[in-house]
Amino acid sequence: MLAETICSAVSAAGLGIAAVTAYRKRFLTATRIAAYSLVPIGLVLTGVVEWVAGIAFKPSVWLGFGALGLSWLLFMTTRAIERRSGTTRAERKAARAAGRNEAVAPGASAPSLGAGAGAGPAATAAKPKKKQEAAAPGDDFSDIEAILKKHGI
Repeated sequence: MLAETICSAVSAAGLGIAAVTAYRKRFLTATRIAAYSLVPIGLVLTGVVEWVAGIAFKPSVWLGFGALGLSWLLFMTTRAIERRSGTTRAERKAARAAGRNEAVAPGASAPSLGAGAGAGPAATAAKPKKKQEAAAPGDDFSDIEAILKKHGI
């Protein structure tokens, strides 16, 4: 009740100042003052002032603000600890994705070496050579994999 009376008095005083300013032929300034002075009475008529006064004097509301502050503090603490440990959300996500990819089929992306090898001596001599050739591109990709892991991809 007191807040509504104060807001009404402020609005009346502001409209009086706007009238004096308009009398001095400063219409743009008078219009701006009138607009500002109508805000408090508008807040009273819409019920915002009563709502804010009801919130300000209830202990349960202040307990709610305390709980929100505590939750914010806990979130910020966990983020700070996470940053200090060096692991980020993206790194953990990449580690989980890498674990899932290996569990499916680790050698599935390796190219096949042919339809099948014969039983002759030429075929047995060719196998170690093919393994060495297959290892060479793998070395190139290990550098790329290291770079990607470094960036969390």
